[in-house]
Amino acid sequence: MAVIGIDLGTTNSLAAVWQQGRSRLIPNALGDVLTPSAVSIDEDGTVLVGEAARQRLVSHPERSAAAFKRAMGTDRTYSLAGRTFTPEELSALVLRQLKQDAEAFLGEPVEEAVVSVPAYFNDRQRAATKRAGQLAGLRVERLVNEPSAAALSCYKPDEGEASFLVFDFGGGTLDVSVVECFDNVVNILAVSGDNALGGNDFDETIAHLFCVENGLDYRGLDRAAKAILLEQAEKCKQALTENPMAVMIVDSPGVKGALSLTGKKLVEHSQKLLERMRTPVARALRDSGLGRGELAGVIPVGGSCKMPLVRQYLTHLLGQRPKQNAQPDTVVALGAGMYAAMKAREANLRDMILTDICPFTLGTNIINRADPARDLMAPIIKRNSALPVSRVQRFCTVSEGQELVEIEVYQGEGMHCDENLKLGKLSVPVPAAKAGQESVDVRFTYDINGILEVEVRSVSTKETASALLLGQGSGMTEEQARQRMQELADLKIPPRERAANRLLLARAQRLFAETTGPRHNAAARVLLALDKAIAQQTPEMEMARLRRKIGSLLDDLERAGEEELSGFFADEPEEDLPEGWDGEED
Repeated sequence: MAVIGIDLGTTNSLAAVWQQGRSRLIPNALGDVLTPSAVSIDEDGTVLVGEAARQRLVSHPERSAAAFKRAMGTDRTYSLAGRTFTPEELSALVLRQLKQDAEAFLGEPVEEAVVSVPAYFNDRQRAATKRAGQLAGLRVERLVNEPSAAALSCYKPDEGEASFLVFDFGGGTLDVSVVECFDNVVNILAVSGDNALGGNDFDETIAHLFCVENGLDYRGLDRAAKAILLEQAEKCKQALTENPMAVMIVDSPGVKGALSLTGKKLVEHSQKLLERMRTPVARALRDSGLGRGELAGVIPVGGSCKMPLVRQYLTHLLGQRPKQNAQPDTVVALGAGMYAAMKAREANLRDMILTDICPFTLGTNIINRADPARDLMAPIIKRNSALPVSRVQRFCTVSEGQELVEIEVYQGEGMHCDENLKLGKLSVPVPAAKAGQESVDVRFTYDINGILEVEVRSVSTKETASALLLGQGSGMTEEQARQRMQELADLKIPPRERAANRLLLARAQRLFAETTGPRHNAAARVLLALDKAIAQQTPEMEMARLRRKIGSLLDDLERAGEEELSGFFADEPEEDLPEGWDGEED
């Protein structure tokens, strides 16, 4: 039974499997390897996952959701068509789709997966990711950090010993790792990141700029209008990767206006985002003990690294151009597939070793003499410690006659406990004595699977308390998890053979929602024709011909909109480029 690797992304998700001595990407029902991380509930209760769901973000925003990876491990919920879902449940639906696609591709059941996560995901976020796998019917024993998977995929033994910086910039998260490679070993030296920074933030920047220039209040827009605006902002951003100027025109109910965007202009309005990119790069280098001149190369990973602004800013920061990576949005999945094969002990990978590190400091609470109301955090396992790792530290009682020692476990880099994530609490009794006479040994053991074991032992009585602190963040019992798993499994999903029909329908609905005038009327006619064909259960051969015709019509409608835009700012003078860098590659 195959073990697959999964890149569960903010924008897109992918799956890979080790076949014939290499990691291979698994196509979905549409033949694509990228499956948008989007979920939508159709009017008949059917769950749509992937491109059709992404299209419906515009036409049916109240029934659709995306970018929920950013909320993993939180209490946030999403309402879709009157049903409530947690981020891990929506992620489970995406994972279930990838599982089904893999089973169709391989012709056998898939029960286990290695799932990639941002290196800077905390314990609660990692627990939520594992829970999502469980709800999808997958056994997820091992998580792999995304930049680690990317480094594994990009490693070439014939290049010899070298150190690299992996810059993993996706739709919703940023991870930075410094990696040392030698003799079939990929050794992670340091990690840093920002779990709330990605390409989606540049989309929002463009959307806000559009509103400012057109006298609109972004915060006052309804859900549908924001969805239209963000979709067009993303297209504008993508157009700017290949052109010196991009034009964004929106002519939809509630949102009308135009924006001319250059690399210079985007740079000027993205300074806060760029500064946030710089911080984890500097921290990772500092923690690794390497200077930027000691790096053999910079490996860009993630779809957002295609932005010229990002690539040039990295060149500015690190003094060298990022390596040319033809497929930056697939290397994590390929690495996850490779890591899954290593876990399964594939013969040609038995000599490969991937080390990992603890991304956050782990510690416990101690009394703060300066401010007794705010405990200090005493580090026990420091961030970037190589895994597996075990550390023990002794603590003494602080009160006269104290009979109980309570140890709170925290994760994070803050000086005070309330600045960090609380993972749990243990207590052990001690004999009553003067302050400082009794003590306990606190041992933290953190393994390669991301499981933290905490043991508290009284030095005098040898009485011990211990706990495994992983999976505490879901708020669900095992019975509740099984029940929810069944509920998710009972949701209707369209057969694979209807995926193309649902995508066309979703495209037509999106165009109908975001256009006015002749294109709006044309989209309406396409919708009516498609609805009629589906309702009449048109035979597949005839339906295939109709899909080609309708697909061509939708392409024409998309191009017509682009042609309308092309000459809109033709008479405007081109802006002078600023000194230094401008968001465009040479």
